[in-house]
Amino acid sequence: MGDIVFKGFQCLNSSCAEFLFVRRDEIENDYVFTCPTCRMEMGSDYASKFYDYDLVDKRDGSVIESGEFTIPHSSYIAEAQDFKYCIICNTMKPLHLFDAHGSRESNRQGECRLCKGVYNSIKNQTRTSDQHRDASQLRRLRMDLAAGEKIDGQKVYERYDYKCFKCGKDLSAVTSAKERPLDHTLPAYYLWPLTTANATLLCQGHNGGKSGKWPSAYYTHAELKRLSVMTGIDYEVLAGEPFYNPEALAILSEKSSVENLLVKYSAYIGELIKLRNRLLRETGFDFFKVTTKISPTWVEQADDNL
Repeated sequence: MGDIVFKGFQCLNSSCAEFLFVRRDEIENDYVFTCPTCRMEMGSDYASKFYDYDLVDKRDGSVIESGEFTIPHSSYIAEAQDFKYCIICNTMKPLHLFDAHGSRESNRQGECRLCKGVYNSIKNQTRTSDQHRDASQLRRLRMDLAAGEKIDGQKVYERYDYKCFKCGKDLSAVTSAKERPLDHTLPAYYLWPLTTANATLLCQGHNGGKSGKWPSAYYTHAELKRLSVMTGIDYEVLAGEPFYNPEALAILSEKSSVENLLVKYSAYIGELIKLRNRLLRETGFDFFKVTTKISPTWVEQADDNL
């Protein structure tokens, strides 16, 4: 079930509270779905009437048009949110709570971000020193691509009045950076930089909850509006779907930049292969093709791991 995508929608019977899940691949040109609670039928050729209306000219009170306010079921179901099951917690969750994975049928990871985060926290305890070193190099690689900068934490703390943006917890007495972390407002996974201007101050608990998520998957609309003001990131970007940093992709499109990165991180070619394969799966872009100087051996190894 981990690769099956469902449409989730409320029954259109105003007296019914049933929320239906229907397999997306079963929604074809002609369909009829029956609510299991009230037995109302919703189908591709059906529509629901909500009220009669009169369109009145305010100048003289004359009726311009009269009609029925109806919603076509096909349009209602088409715009319904996508859901899928997490293969770990076995719960149905919105599709945006799963990271992208282009090689899967659903184009999403099998496990939700919450389960993936818990799994990674457990897995990290079993890492060898070499594995931690590889992870550190991966962070440096992302910083190179994202054109990161040295953060002036004091300015960030002052901008947020030493309070967690999400819950308002007072962090002024906290001295450990782990307990008042600066969050990548736009995730490093998508190669976005952490800067003094765009960082978000969170408490340790909410930083863990936000970890890896796009802002729209974690904050309310009201919070996103405030966050736009405090980070300088457009509201439309914060409230939208995840996407990779165009500047990072531009760097990976330059022959000299790619060759410099390959040399700099040649001792960690495995991390470069992981990044190449992730971008290829999720965006269709292959930065190994930008240069002819990389050995076919590494390209074949990368292809084998796709």
